[in-house]
Amino acid sequence: MCTDDSPARPTRPTRPILHDVEPAIEIDLEPVDSVVVTTLMDNVADALMPDQGPAHRIAFGTGPRRPSPLMVDGLVPEALIAEHGFSVLVTVAKGGAEHRFLFDTGTSPDGVMRNMRYLDIDPGSIEAIVCSHGHFDHTAGLAGLVRSLGQANMPVLIHPDFWHRRRLVIPGRDPLELPTTSRRALHEAGFDIIEERQPSFLFGRSVLITGEVARTTGYEPGLPPQQAWLGGRWEPDPLVLDDQALIVNVSGRGLVVITGCGHAGVVNIARYAQRLTGGQPLYALLGGFHLGGPGFEPLIPRVLDDLATLNPGVLVPGHCTGWRAQHAMSARFPAAFIPNAVGTSFQL
Repeated sequence: MCTDDSPARPTRPTRPILHDVEPAIEIDLEPVDSVVVTTLMDNVADALMPDQGPAHRIAFGTGPRRPSPLMVDGLVPEALIAEHGFSVLVTVAKGGAEHRFLFDTGTSPDGVMRNMRYLDIDPGSIEAIVCSHGHFDHTAGLAGLVRSLGQANMPVLIHPDFWHRRRLVIPGRDPLELPTTSRRALHEAGFDIIEERQPSFLFGRSVLITGEVARTTGYEPGLPPQQAWLGGRWEPDPLVLDDQALIVNVSGRGLVVITGCGHAGVVNIARYAQRLTGGQPLYALLGGFHLGGPGFEPLIPRVLDDLATLNPGVLVPGHCTGWRAQHAMSARFPAAFIPNAVGTSFQL
């Protein structure tokens, strides 16, 4: 939480940090020295997970403490919280300079901010926010950030379809309309809203945002139950075209690809990342792969076969991947698979 004696927030660049790129042309994504991905929100909190490879966990009981009248000493350790949502803090380092930005902001107004306080992360150090898509379990935490910072004064990078009203229509159930982010509220909070369908860069040529992902596998279906309010009526909207991912090229290792829900299809996303960057090797693949539930679990064997050809060195499925897919990935890729948990930092 920022207070009056907190260090002054750095001046944040706005539009100059973002550059459109032509997707038909191979993109010269400049390598960075390192990237650290810190999980601020995911579906799992596990205080007993050990360090594993590039994954570094928060030691049990080492965070701040809060009053508890039932304890002998009147205190109990604070805890990181988990939600059905996703958010990571990404720190890229190149040539002695570092940049920090958020990819998604979780599903409640305050969950990500609470975990940032626990992890002693200054929200004033964040220079930009990238939203993977418009579903509220990736966007609602923007409200907590605004309450912490006051006028946000930073760019938010989205796809134009981010604003669509949407609902899920599942046979045997009433349609469920999803909360929609308010364009007006984001403007009034001071965000510089940048909408792009095409790939674009952050921080020079250090971070690539995919924009719309090419759907090439033919079997990854998006989100079939989804509809959008278009032209004054509900229309099928299964492709979730606003689903976009992040790409960073770590020098000497290859691509780090971060997904939100992976509605575009995790294989589609990984292949598109390689296509955009001229066939760079896939070093790490992290995020939601949307393989949970009966509508998606039949895809697991085919997805795993295609992931095997991509050969990621680090595989971190989280959020909406589903337990069956995670178990299958653990068995198929024992050297690469790392379970995620809130508070984990991946030093890549």
